[in-house]
Amino acid sequence: MSSSHDAGGELLDLSIAEAAQRLRQGAITAEALTAAALARARAVQPVLNAFIDVQGEAALAQARACDREAAAGRWRGPLHGIPLAHKDCFERAGQPMTVGSRVLAAQPPGERDATALARLKEAGAIDLGPLNLNEMVAGPTGQNPHFGDCCNAWDPTRISGGSSSGSGAAVAAGAVFGSLGSDTGGSIRLPASMNGLFGLKPTYGRVSRAGCFPRAFSLDCVGPLARSAEDCALLLQAVAGADPLDASSADAPVPDYLGRLGRAAEGSRIAVMATGRGYHPEVAQAFARFAEAAAQRYGRASEVAFEQLPACYAMADIFSKVEASTLHGAWMRAQPQDYSQAVYSRTEPGLHVPAVRYLEALNVRAGLLGAFLAGPMAEADVLLCPTVPVPVPTRAEADMEGAGKVFGVVATLTALTRPFNYLGLPVLSMPIGRDANGLPMGAQLIGRPFGEARLLAMAQALAADIGWAARPSGLPVNQTL
Repeated sequence: MSSSHDAGGELLDLSIAEAAQRLRQGAITAEALTAAALARARAVQPVLNAFIDVQGEAALAQARACDREAAAGRWRGPLHGIPLAHKDCFERAGQPMTVGSRVLAAQPPGERDATALARLKEAGAIDLGPLNLNEMVAGPTGQNPHFGDCCNAWDPTRISGGSSSGSGAAVAAGAVFGSLGSDTGGSIRLPASMNGLFGLKPTYGRVSRAGCFPRAFSLDCVGPLARSAEDCALLLQAVAGADPLDASSADAPVPDYLGRLGRAAEGSRIAVMATGRGYHPEVAQAFARFAEAAAQRYGRASEVAFEQLPACYAMADIFSKVEASTLHGAWMRAQPQDYSQAVYSRTEPGLHVPAVRYLEALNVRAGLLGAFLAGPMAEADVLLCPTVPVPVPTRAEADMEGAGKVFGVVATLTALTRPFNYLGLPVLSMPIGRDANGLPMGAQLIGRPFGEARLLAMAQALAADIGWAARPSGLPVNQTL
């Protein structure tokens, strides 16, 4: 059957808020909604390979518990009974965590749920199971030689982005309503852009990383991917906030993201971020149209530059390599055969970076953030730039296991995302159009520290202005069962 007529298709195309309203009204049950999501997940799995494991019985048990609570008058909020699934880099109590790798096969099951997953569970969300990802959360493509490639939900011959590849594919295909990913150099924003989603890398420390497998602890952020800014706001609301289990989590107030969607961006000043890099003509044209739409709403968008942006990229790369190699050093020595050449070759060099280079990157970080806020953001509340400078590549074009290709692929796809991990700023990727192959393209909204509410509100307003509507979810374009 086609993607537009699969069982439960209408339910799965709802937003989280719409599904929550029907659940609360008793028009549908959490069990029925979860059963529809599981059916979709199993239908698209042979095509997209978005899941490491579809945990149907456990998800249905959670759904029935949600229905019992609802019948007893206990309503946990808008995520009560909503099917989600998350990147397999989050610890789950009593379950193994693969991180998309064979290296961890002998590790014991998780002792507790990662804080972010525990908070979603407390909010009533249902977990369909762990999602596929780039091996060891290290890669921008969705390629995985151990568990199989995760493919783009719009065209399985093309990459899904990474490393939160399963999150992008599963949400875009309608198997789940949203997902948590992690972002070290673009790993939420890249799959969001390539799958036509909204993906938010929050401010460093805004969301707890306790129980989330790291790539680089100085850069990593946990955040949502969803089909609308409103859905991202609902997910962020549930997981944001300080956590005693994560010493790097920020003890900062958590605003009402949903309540501020309609007004948080009013009066905002915008500017276009000159990145010093060329964009593919299709990306450049789509971004120019988007910037014009933003200017129509928020006023003229001047162009601003930051000459230290390449340095921010380079120092983020130092963080990533040194901190990853510190974590992986013993494993790389004991079982190098269990690593793909792409991940090994991007991690091992960190063992040879002089300590002085790493300390320099640490020491100048605060000063560069201050310079960025006093420079490009002195007269703007939000900066705009593309998320990916090229259209979505094919899986063959972006094959990181190909001889001599890994560093070029990574540098191309993460050129516009990685610098903002170093600066620790909140960045939201939103869809702005489709390329000649019908694949989505995205733009980044870059905000001030803890400015997530403004970014979410702006993304919601601009999505309406440009007329973006997610493709009806289900099987990929031109795919049938």
